[in-house]
Amino acid sequence: MTLPLIGPIAPPGLHVMTFNIRRRMDGLAWRRADRWRHRLPAVRALLASEQPTLLGVQEAMPDQADDVLAALGRRYRFVGHGRGARRTGEGCPLYFDSGRLELLEWEQIALSDHPHHAGSRSWGNLIPRVAVTARFRDRSTNSPFLALNTHLDPFSRRSRLRAVDALRALIGDGPAILTGDLNAREGSRTLRELLSDGSLKDAWATAARRVGASVGTFPNYRPARAGAHRIDWIIVTPDVGVERAGINARRFDGRWPSDHLPVQAVVRLDGEGRSA
Repeated sequence: MTLPLIGPIAPPGLHVMTFNIRRRMDGLAWRRADRWRHRLPAVRALLASEQPTLLGVQEAMPDQADDVLAALGRRYRFVGHGRGARRTGEGCPLYFDSGRLELLEWEQIALSDHPHHAGSRSWGNLIPRVAVTARFRDRSTNSPFLALNTHLDPFSRRSRLRAVDALRALIGDGPAILTGDLNAREGSRTLRELLSDGSLKDAWATAARRVGASVGTFPNYRPARAGAHRIDWIIVTPDVGVERAGINARRFDGRWPSDHLPVQAVVRLDGEGRSA
C-alpha cells in the first residue's frame, strides 16, 4: 500500500486538496492513460489514502463526480453541478467531510457578466466557467470559513483576469480557502493580480513546511519535473495558517490518477502554522 503524502488530519488542522481529475475520455481514439476506467482505481486509491477534509475537483463529469464521492466514503458530501445551461456537463464540485464540516450555505455562479445565468459566457472564454462557493462551520473548533473552487480558462488571459476580479469580490474578508486549476503559472499576470495586495497568499509558498519536491502540476501522465510550473493552486487569506503543503506525484499500481497532480495543504483557521 502506498503511504499517503499527508493523510487524515486531526483537528484543529484541515487537510485541503485541489485536484483536476481530467474529464472522462473513454473513446478508442484516446490514449489509454486518459480513459477514466483505466484511471479510476488510482483515483480511488489516492482518495482513500489521503482523506482530505475539503477537496476541490475540476473537470468532473456527473458520473465522475459520483465516483469521487464513492471513493471518499460515507462521511462525505459535495456541492456543485455541471457548468452548462441545464446544469449538465463538466463541473467543479466541492467535497467535504460532513462529520467535520457543517455546510451553512453554498452557491454556484458563472464567471461572466451574468453570474446567475447558468451557462453564460463572457470575457473571451469560449466555454462556460464557474465558481462554487460554500460557507462551512468547523464542528471541532466552531470556526466559520468560506471555500471556493474553480477552473479558469486556458486560452483567454482576459477571461482569467476578469475571473480573478470576480473571485476576489466573492472572497471578501477571510478566513477563506480557494482551490482551483487556474491555468496560470507562478509569476503570471493572473497570479500577480490575485496576490497583488496581500489579501491572499499561496499556500505552497508560505507553508511552514513543504512535503516533497517542488514540481510542475501538469506532467500529462509523465514523471513530474522539478522546475516545471504549477498551474493548480491552494490560495488562502492571511488569517489561515499553513502548516504543510505538498504536490502529490505518486502513482498507484503504475497508473497516474490524472494528467494533473493534486496539490495538498494542512491549514489552521486560527492562523497557527503560518510561516515566519
